[in-house]
Amino acid sequence: MTDETPPLPVALEETVPVELLKAEVHAWAARIGVAPKSVHIRPMTRKWGSCSSNGRLTLDSGLLAQPAQVRAEVIVHELLHLKLPNHGKLFRGLVRAYVTQYGPGA
Repeated sequence: MTDETPPLPVALEETVPVELLKAEVHAWAARIGVAPKSVHIRPMTRKWGSCSSNGRLTLDSGLLAQPAQVRAEVIVHELLHLKLPNHGKLFRGLVRAYVTQYGPGA
């Protein structure tokens, strides 16, 4: 994933609860070994998520209507920014490794 607007996957007909999305964030954070200071879910117009330098993770409320795999990729991408602030080779490799090893359906 990049900071550019990603293509929109087909939305599910039902949405998952906010509490489930936040639980997924905390489960991934434990796997990755990071601790976001706060997690916020709100409408975002240009991207799926962001992670501030002080540890605030913000996710687009549109993720509530996306498949588990899309949610996992966005969550992992943003949480890894707590370790690596850029989108270099190492960052991209870690995203792929985590999503492949631990992601839904793996």
